[in-house]
Order: sequence, then C-alpha cells, then structure tokens
Amino acid sequence: MSQFAIRKRGLLIVLLQLAAVLFTGCSREDGDRSASTNPEAKATITFVAAEYSSSTKPYFEKLVKDFETKYPNIKVELQVINWDILDSAYNTMISRNEPPDLLLTNIYAHFAKDGLLNSMDDILSKELKDDIYPYLMESSKMEGTQYTVPYVATIRQLYYNKDIFNEVGLTEPPQNWKSLEADARKIKETKQVDGFGVDLTDNEIWAYLSYFFYGAGGGWMKNGEWSINSPENVEGITFLKDLYEKGLTDSEPTVTTRDEKQRILGNGKLGMLISGNYFETVVPHEYPGLKWGKGPIPVKEGQTPLVLGVQDVLMSFKTDHTNKEALSRFLDFMYENARYEEFVLREGFLPTIQTVGSKLAKDDPAMKQNLDALKTAKFYPIQDPAWSAVLNATRNMGQTVLLGQTSPKQALDRLQQIALNKSH
Repeated sequence: MSQFAIRKRGLLIVLLQLAAVLFTGCSREDGDRSASTNPEAKATITFVAAEYSSSTKPYFEKLVKDFETKYPNIKVELQVINWDILDSAYNTMISRNEPPDLLLTNIYAHFAKDGLLNSMDDILSKELKDDIYPYLMESSKMEGTQYTVPYVATIRQLYYNKDIFNEVGLTEPPQNWKSLEADARKIKETKQVDGFGVDLTDNEIWAYLSYFFYGAGGGWMKNGEWSINSPENVEGITFLKDLYEKGLTDSEPTVTTRDEKQRILGNGKLGMLISGNYFETVVPHEYPGLKWGKGPIPVKEGQTPLVLGVQDVLMSFKTDHTNKEALSRFLDFMYENARYEEFVLREGFLPTIQTVGSKLAKDDPAMKQNLDALKTAKFYPIQDPAWSAVLNATRNMGQTVLLGQTSPKQALDRLQQIALNKSH
C-alpha cells in the first residue's frame, strides 16, 4: 500500500473517531446534573483521556470497571481519544457547555484564565498531593492556585542507531551542534542514509523548536516574559534550517512524524533523532535486534547540555454535576501504586509520584537516571495562558521556514506577537 493510501486510510479512521466522539457528546443522557458534595449519592464523572498507544484504551477501560465495582454509586463515562483529534473533541464539548469533569492532555492555562477549571486544591487528597514530586507541581499552578495535577512525564534525549555509528566510525553521540553536523554528514556520505531525523509536523514542531531554542541559550520565556524572537532563538532555528538545506536531516521533516522516524531508525535508514524516553520501551519491542544508544540533546558550543522535560496533566472542568469527593476518590484510585506503576511501565513514561518513582528507580538504573535528569530539565511554559495559542501557531511554520517562504526571524516575530496579544 502506498504512503498516500496509508495516510488517507489513517485520516479516515481519525475522522470516523471524531464523528463518534461528537455523536456520543450529543446523545449522552443527562441524568441528574445537579452539583453534589455527598460522595454516597449517585455521581457521574465524564473522563476524557489522550490515547498514547493501542494499550491506553484497554487500560483505562479496566481501571474504570474496577473503580465502578469498588464505588457502585459513581459512574465514569470514559472516552479515550487519539491525539490527532483530541483538541477538536474537547473544545467542541466545551463550546456545547458539556466539558468533561476530568481531562488528560498537555495544556490548561487558557482554561484556567477563563474560569473554567476547578481548583485541584479542593479535590486532591492530602496523601496524593504530598506524594507528587513538588517540582512537577509548579507548572500546574497559576497565581498560587493548583489547577492541574501531573499524571505522566517524559524526558527528551538524542537516540542513535549503534550499528550505523559503528559502521561509519563514530564512537559516541554528538554533544554540540558542530559535532551533530559533522556526524550527520559522515552518516549521509558513508552509509547513504539520513543522518538526523527532524519532526516539524503538526504533532511535534514545538518540541524541535524547544531543542534549538534552549540549545542556543534561549527559550520561550525569559524572566517571566515572552522572548520567542530573541537572537538566540533565531540562531537556533537558522542552524536547523541550514542542516535541512545541506541535506543532513531527513528529507521530509514536515511530513513524517517522530514515531515514523523511530521506525525508520529501527530499519537502519536513519542515524539519529530526538525522542522521549518511551523510545526505550516501544522501539525494542518493535525492533528487538536494534542496538541503540542515547545522549543529551546537542547544543551550541559552550552551552549547558540539554534535557527537555514534558508532562501531561489532569484538570477538572466546572460542570453542573461536579462532585469533588467522587473526583477525589477517582484520582486516588488512578494513582494507586500498583495500578499507576502498571500504566507507567506499559506506556514507557516516567512516574510523577514519589512512591512509584522510588520503587522503580531502585530496581532500574535507567529509570533512576531519567528521573534524576527530569529534576533539572527545561519545560514548556504550560502555565502561561498564551501557550495554547503559541503552540497552535507553530503548527504551520515548519514548511514556510524550511522552504524559505519566511525567514526564521519573521516566523519567530509572528509567534512573539501572538504570545503578547494573548497575554493581555
């Protein structure tokens, strides 16, 4: 089957899924929608979760079934939705005044700014709140209010195909941009395969912008103010564009996603790419013979080695059937040690609670290394209400920059203006 046909079929599946989600949202019986504070009364929790893999939905379906068995007075209406349509699905629910009681995704601050979210301080049990790594809780706060709770985390690093490195005479991953360029060129010229995989698709472009912003000594914000069009950031994106123009990246950065590039690396047709630590769980299963290595994200000469951290968070929307005690019980159930550990290991994530993190780190040196790296990682500015608009605006800029339709400086000027406009 051609790549076009595969993408077409994938798009059809996504559209059918979206239609099913919207139909479910329209036809759901309302029942008793009055707010309740009595946990023994009948309660309903609508829970919308991002789909990470084919294992996500079965996991949450079993979790809900087990929870409803333990708490028969609490009904959980679950929807697990593909990342490609997740934003559209929950935004449609919100526009219909039918937001979910609980949403698992990666942005929240614009909802908090609009007054749509419950405070997690009113929902989280003290035991659960005390168990979450404190440094992960900071980006879940706005103006002192805890609006979300981190559910899973990852760190991004450089992964490489060891066989390719050995064949071309490379003994270690590149630490800086100069070495990244030289290694990518050596792989390209010696092996006739792509040296460095870059994902500037709608799914991941903000990650690659972050790698090269921070790698140049810049970032999304500085001293609490947006600094997207800083000279450092322009330098970082210019370097990335130069790599592409020199033929040292893969040929389709705006078409093939990170997950597709991981498969290409596994097939021996790509030397390096930046990915999350889930690479270490997923790829070896798909390519058991693959020998891979990892290192920090390469940075400009003289800059500190870079690790980017990412976290997905749970938030609670205000609904006219909100039951905070029921939500508190459900969250405690979700984070129960054995159950939560199963999810983390199944999906290849890093835990956000200390009990599970300590246990896994004790048994697994790689987990300990990743959790230690997470403590000093750079993160997206998810606590700023303008982040959602900035993230959306990045989606189409990859192609225009790579093809020279706009310069890196012009593209980042536009993002900076969007950030400033949405901050007021």
